[in-house]
Amino acid sequence: MVNFQMTLFRNIPLSIHAGIETLAAPFVMAAPFIFGFEAPATITCFLIGGLLLYLALQIPGPQRTVPLSAHAFYDYALAAFAASAGLVTGVITGDWTPAILLVGIGVAQVALTASTRFSVPHGA
Repeated sequence: MVNFQMTLFRNIPLSIHAGIETLAAPFVMAAPFIFGFEAPATITCFLIGGLLLYLALQIPGPQRTVPLSAHAFYDYALAAFAASAGLVTGVITGDWTPAILLVGIGVAQVALTASTRFSVPHGA
């Protein structure tokens, strides 16, 4: 029963996961300019967006530098970093707009990672 429940919520194929991350990364990097963030939040957004894009581009193909078995761990670590950086930014600067965005990115990353099947078709 536990196995059925674990696979029940992993509906997103790995290729869709990579596509969502690839589309989200430029938005994360553009957000500081769209919303007028200060330097600390801008640097954090660029760092998170760059790491997100790097992880997304590691998914396709058999010559991955990040093993597929470690990808979910890195996704969760990136989500934790985004959420904690958002809270720290909000507390230190008093500007909660970037904090809300960064925590939202962290929550969205956790939801995406938890919903993804981390397997590739045989031979891919």
